[in-house]
Formats: sequence, structure tokens, C-alpha cells
Amino acid sequence: MDIMNEFRRFLDENWDTLVSDCCELAQIPAPSHHEEQRVEWVKNYFERWGAENVIVDDALNVILPLGAESDQLDVYMAHTDVVFPDTDPLPLVREDGFIRCPGIGDDTAHVAIMLLVARFILEKKLRPKTGVLIVANSCEEGLGNLKGARRLCDDYGKRMRSLITFDSGLNNAVDVAVGSQRYRVTVKTEGGHSFGKFGNRNAIVYLSRMIDTLYQMKAPEYGKTTYNVGLIEGGTSVNTIAQEASMLFEFRSDDARGLAAMETLFNSVITTYRAMGVTVEVELLGIRPCNGELDPAAMDALRERITRHNLVANGKDTSFHSGSTDANIPLSRGIPALCCGLIRSTGSHTREESMEEASMREGALIAAAMMFDSFIIE
Repeated sequence: MDIMNEFRRFLDENWDTLVSDCCELAQIPAPSHHEEQRVEWVKNYFERWGAENVIVDDALNVILPLGAESDQLDVYMAHTDVVFPDTDPLPLVREDGFIRCPGIGDDTAHVAIMLLVARFILEKKLRPKTGVLIVANSCEEGLGNLKGARRLCDDYGKRMRSLITFDSGLNNAVDVAVGSQRYRVTVKTEGGHSFGKFGNRNAIVYLSRMIDTLYQMKAPEYGKTTYNVGLIEGGTSVNTIAQEASMLFEFRSDDARGLAAMETLFNSVITTYRAMGVTVEVELLGIRPCNGELDPAAMDALRERITRHNLVANGKDTSFHSGSTDANIPLSRGIPALCCGLIRSTGSHTREESMEEASMREGALIAAAMMFDSFIIE
């Protein structure tokens, strides 16, 4: 069987369906931790094409297990959540060869492509070489803290021989995990009336000074290490000395030593400001780990696969780089993993996000070739 030629014919016959499914799915709101509507849509999709054992776990992962009793599993996944908090349908426009919708490229189109390949596998009754999990996972974005990937690795990690997550841009692949630590820092003072209690300590002032101190830090020279204050808030009114002010602070690195050094610096700043007599509360919001101990040969094999399939699909080489994706969790646990991009898009994480519709064709060929590697082709 020339499986790729069969899939090309299948893709041509179902192209309009792929695009319409992508548009339908893209409009379903799915903020992290609240992907329920997309979970139902994906589950129904699997079952419509013959799947009988679809699993929805407590983390809102939708899992299609094929030969999952095996002690060696290949995992293919794409995340259902988007970075936007909308609970109403997301606005979508399709024109001039582009689909414009918040979250269309990150990661809705990847989910739609993966589902089409899964449909082909179900219709052709392909048998896995060992075991395969096809997963629409939850909570990749922001403070979702990779909950879906963590749960998947908790449940199946000892049996995983590889994991591919579909995300990012066409001909790009992430093979090094950028770890991060995220915090909410809250400063509290006595505050008071701006006239009657003038001279009392102002929480906004102390928070501002803390931010300035943090930005005097020299980033550790391990890999690429960064830090950022992404949100500040606090105070009551124009005539009130603020009693409370807070910020969201994160640091990132593609080297575990960079994260450790940043944690030491961050804690030293917190200690300094607590010594000034103000209350400083620190809440850890999320941790994304860096690479753990990995089998170099197994990682090279994954890189070779995606490089080969990209070249066949569109004649372009693959750019490997570091990133923060669902692959962080398996990579940190020694499971060979890559994040593989399937589409061309712009404006990720903005409401103007736009995807080149035709790029899904190249992406579908790449996803299919990657996934067929795990099946017996007769």
C-alpha cells in the first residue's frame, strides 16, 4: 500500500471538510481549564468515525488509544485550549486565502489536522506497531501550567517511547525545553487617606521599587535566561494610599542552571524587601521544567523523522530551536519528544491571529507521515 498517495487522495476529497471543521472548532471558546466544549466536540468527532474507546480524563484530555495495552506507546497530541479568556464564540473571518481568528494557529488548526489523520487511520483500520495514543490535550497555555501533558505523562509516561506534540510554525521543531517559574508577588502596607495619613507607606511605591531592583539583575549566562514583569495592579482610589499592590513575575531559561540561578536572585530580592518591614507575599503560579536526561540516539531519531518528512512535504529543511511547549513535560522526564509545527500563521497570542489556509495541506502531509511511522503499512 502506498499510504501517502492514499492519504493525498483522501486529503483532496476531504479538504473542504478539514477547513470547515477547523473553522467550527476555532470558534468554540476554550480558555485553559475550561476546554469542556471543545472536549465534547473532539470526543464526538472520534466516535463519529468509529472509535469505541475514547477516554476523557480528569485533566480534560481527550485520548484515542490504539493498541494501548502495549508497554511501548507513541503519543501524538495537540492542545485544545487557547490563550484568550472568551466564553462566547470566538470571532472568525475567512477571506483572501487566510483564516483569521484568535487561537486559529495556536493551536486549533493543529488539532483539526491531527483529527483528520486520525479519521484516516480509523477508516483504513491501520494497526499500530506497538501502541499509539492520539490526544487532544488541555491546558498548554499560560497558567494552564501544562496540566494536560503532566497528567498524560503521569498516567502513561513509563510506557512512552516517544511523544510528538503538534504546535508552532511549519518547518519548525522544538527539541529543547525552555523552563519557567511564574509568581504572583503582593506587597502590603498600612495605607490610609492620602491627606490624613500622608507619610504612611504606599504599597505601590514599594512594589515599583522592587520591580526596579529586579530589573537591575544581570541574567545568568546559562543558555538563554530571561525575566519579565507582565502585569501590575493595586490601589483603591486617587485619594487613597495603596494598602496592596501586586505583580506577575516570571523567569525562563533553556538551561536548568539558569532557572536555579534566577530563583536565588529572586529570593534575595524578596528577602531584602521583607527586611524593610513591609509584607511581601509570594505565590508560585506555575513551573515548566527544562530538559532532563535524554537518550541522544532516540532524540536524533525523532529529529531525523521530522527533517525527512518536512523535506518530502515541501522541500524545506527543519529549524530546530528551544521553546516552551507541551513537550517540556516528557523532555524533563527523559521521554524523547518534539514539538512539530504544521501551519504558517502570524499574530500568535493576539486577537489578529491569522493562518494561511493552504499551509494546512503541507502540514497534513507532515502530520500523516509522522503518525504513519507508528503503524503497520502492508
